[in-house]
Amino acid sequence: MAAYFATVARGLEALAATELESLGAQQVEPGFCGVAFEGDLALLYRVNLWSRLVFRVLVKLADCPCRDAEDLYQGIQSIDWRPYLTPDLTFAVDATGKNRSLNHTHFTALQVKNAVVDQQRQHWGDRSTIDTQHPEVRLNVHIQDDTATVSLDSSGSSLHRRGYRPAVGAAPLKESLAAALVKLTDWPGDVPLLDPLCGSGTLPLEATMAALNIAPGIFREEFGFQTWPSFDGDLWDGLWQEAESARKDDLGVWVGGCDRDPDIIHQARLNAQRCDLAEQINFWAADLADLEAPADSGFLLCNPPYGERLGADDDLGAFYKLLGNVLKQRFKGWTAFVLSGNKALSQHIGLKSAQRVAVYNGTLPCQWLKYELY
Repeated sequence: MAAYFATVARGLEALAATELESLGAQQVEPGFCGVAFEGDLALLYRVNLWSRLVFRVLVKLADCPCRDAEDLYQGIQSIDWRPYLTPDLTFAVDATGKNRSLNHTHFTALQVKNAVVDQQRQHWGDRSTIDTQHPEVRLNVHIQDDTATVSLDSSGSSLHRRGYRPAVGAAPLKESLAAALVKLTDWPGDVPLLDPLCGSGTLPLEATMAALNIAPGIFREEFGFQTWPSFDGDLWDGLWQEAESARKDDLGVWVGGCDRDPDIIHQARLNAQRCDLAEQINFWAADLADLEAPADSGFLLCNPPYGERLGADDDLGAFYKLLGNVLKQRFKGWTAFVLSGNKALSQHIGLKSAQRVAVYNGTLPCQWLKYELY
């Protein structure tokens, strides 16, 4: 059993812990912006392939004392790097956290790099090259008080980058947050789902992927662990095939998204094609004011602009009032969810929320507001 740590967005730790348990993780402990857990190599691969909420999965190697730079250097040197990093592999160091004497992450990363390459020279007379963009091995060092936790990053690029979405709008919702928001609605997957402000389609896409049991990592070209010396290709191929065959063919229910910008709708359709969902999701260009409910009941999910990145100059109060009117007048019998990053704006909707869940969109505190429309 190895010790792992999954990094997640702030506020989603408990939800991610439940997801990890469902994937077979043991000793699951939510922390701040992450979840510690244990498991075997198959679990490491499975979490990378199947987690909808996690950013990165770190494999813990050691805890080292790090009262100062020399202390850190010695601690890194005490780890035998030969099983993890041979001189023919490139690497990079990500440093996070700080203490009184190690308060600059770039300097911390440099100390770690020096300790590793000095050990390599002693063992092999040769050393790895640094590649900060696409390293074959990515080390993670997190400093808290006088302890540095040293890990290998098994994911490579963040797992929220599924690989299906090169086309995004101006203020895209991260795929992992979209998946979390869908999860928080308890959408059963057998009633219609609509996003009337869909942008490049992330909410309907993530909802459909979850309902069809599509592994979110299946569209990615690579994971960090695939270039490790310990990579088990047969184990990975088996898990990949398992994921391919676990996918359901047909949703059997209407899912759609619209946006007033035809160019953005074109992007949404491209994204749907990339994950082979073009037949499952209806995307079309329409103004919110002209929207009609596509069914007598269903789930409506949306992330309207809240003046942080999009629409800061528009009259957003009037837009939220319009949203509220459309919901009240045309979506009776539906359950609506609105992501709000601005409390004053959400009051313009003019409806009483049945539930509020605090989430973060990046660093911005938001509320996922639920409205029962009678």
